[in-house]
Amino acid sequence: MSVEIVAVTNKKLQKEFVQFAFRHYAGDPNWVPPLIDNQRELLNYKPHPFYDNAEIQTFLAQKDGETVGRIAAIIDHSHNKHWKEHRGMFGFFESTNDQAVADSLFDAAKSWLNEKGYQQIRGPANPSQNHEWGMLVDSFDKPPTFMMTYNKPFYPKLVEEYGFKKAQDMYAFWGHVDMLKSIDPKLEFVAEECKRRFDLKLRRIEKSTFKRDVQTFMEIYNKAVLGQWGFVPMSEAELKHAAAGLKQLIVPEMTAIAEFEGRPVGVVFGLLDYNPLIKEIGGRLFPFGFLKLLFKRKSVKKVRLISTNVLPEFQRWGLGVVLMNHLVPSVLEWGVEEAEFSWVLESNKLSRGTLERGGAKVEKTYRIYDYDPQ
Repeated sequence: MSVEIVAVTNKKLQKEFVQFAFRHYAGDPNWVPPLIDNQRELLNYKPHPFYDNAEIQTFLAQKDGETVGRIAAIIDHSHNKHWKEHRGMFGFFESTNDQAVADSLFDAAKSWLNEKGYQQIRGPANPSQNHEWGMLVDSFDKPPTFMMTYNKPFYPKLVEEYGFKKAQDMYAFWGHVDMLKSIDPKLEFVAEECKRRFDLKLRRIEKSTFKRDVQTFMEIYNKAVLGQWGFVPMSEAELKHAAAGLKQLIVPEMTAIAEFEGRPVGVVFGLLDYNPLIKEIGGRLFPFGFLKLLFKRKSVKKVRLISTNVLPEFQRWGLGVVLMNHLVPSVLEWGVEEAEFSWVLESNKLSRGTLERGGAKVEKTYRIYDYDPQ
């Protein structure tokens, strides 16, 4: 039976694109549904500022009228401008364990991108590095943490058989509070010496100054990782949109801002792992799902440390260690038992080394693939 590719061009097909994943992962104990409204935005089915400077076309693969896969072809103009590349992206990939289905989906994405003049392809990007990024290539027996990807174990083979090659791996490090008892004394010394040298002041992101503090975080983030592989700065509109979406989910206890002479120079930002609660509400925030997220979040005992960023001129002085140490009392008071530090690029030797010295262990590996026709 041949595979038919259908371009998503109306609301009925948009709904099918989103809902396919729910059927595809039915019965999988580790899959966590997306927040549906958020996914519709990231697919450009609802307005999202990422698409002020990007394009997307989604496709379904069908056999005998039944959906068996999906993919998005994406052109991120900001990425191409920043890296002086001419590269398309693929994302939101799902497929049955059938190479013919996967090949048809990649062919459709490649054809759409080629028609627009893009030969090189990278992914998966859902829809960019500043959102969900990468394909899980191991540890399929564990659920993802909040805002991290999850996929079937056979996906890497489908991608690689088509001709994609590894471009970069990313790691999710795991830590338990018990590790704090055996932390390297050298790290404690580095933290104390850094605080003394710069006379740092540390504070939380607070609701009363939320907009300003989130703006501070994003400004430092954009500067701190400017040269990092694949990074593209978030636009002002994206910053504001992200801040609005996260306002009710941010817990001040999981954040810290370091100031030097009144100037913010470093931030650490963690989010509770809301995924178990999202699974309970089936990805639907309305009419009452968001209330469960808010009122049951005290039961969450795992945190995802998304970002520890320091302005370039203050890096390599141990400021990241200072920020992480500052969170420890709040984390313990909350009752957090586990933390995931994700994601960390394999090429980011500084962050990897610090986490390893602190006792954190690599738990999951995510991969970015490139397709570069000769």
